[in-house]
Amino acid sequence: MTRLLAFSLLSLVSSLAAAETAGGVSWTAPAGWTLQPARPMRVATYAIAAVAPDTEGAELAIFFFGAGQGGSADDNIKRWAGQFEGKPPRTKQAKLGALAVTRVEIDGTYSASMGPMGPTAQKTSKPGWALLGAIVEGGDGPVFFKLVGPKKTVEAARAKLDKLLATLKK
Repeated sequence: MTRLLAFSLLSLVSSLAAAETAGGVSWTAPAGWTLQPARPMRVATYAIAAVAPDTEGAELAIFFFGAGQGGSADDNIKRWAGQFEGKPPRTKQAKLGALAVTRVEIDGTYSASMGPMGPTAQKTSKPGWALLGAIVEGGDGPVFFKLVGPKKTVEAARAKLDKLLATLKK
């Protein structure tokens, strides 16, 4: 019981401390997405429950590396596309209020890294996966939104991702 209470308090503190702002933009996550504990290099990570028949959920990872950091939109699109075997990425330029946004869609077999990053990282292939991404030109530099998971779950999360992106403010 004490462990459960301690874990619950730690989860509450983690969720309160997590930023919903980065790179000069803020957002509001949709209901039903669970903020995860802090992870290296990420501003925030949200878990998204699986949609039948998928047995694994998706996640939205948000990255901000600082002004002039993290590479261009094209660099990131190429990197994300390199994580998939299948169709080439589909991109679209958009404006959300005053913010320039590059939207990205990729699907196919995802090559996910397991364990520590680097040349010795183990990879596992996940067929039938998809990525919905948005690279937002924030006031302090680009903010990267990367939603990855099984295709049906990702497709089911599309409207909520659109809703999150519609909340972006400088």
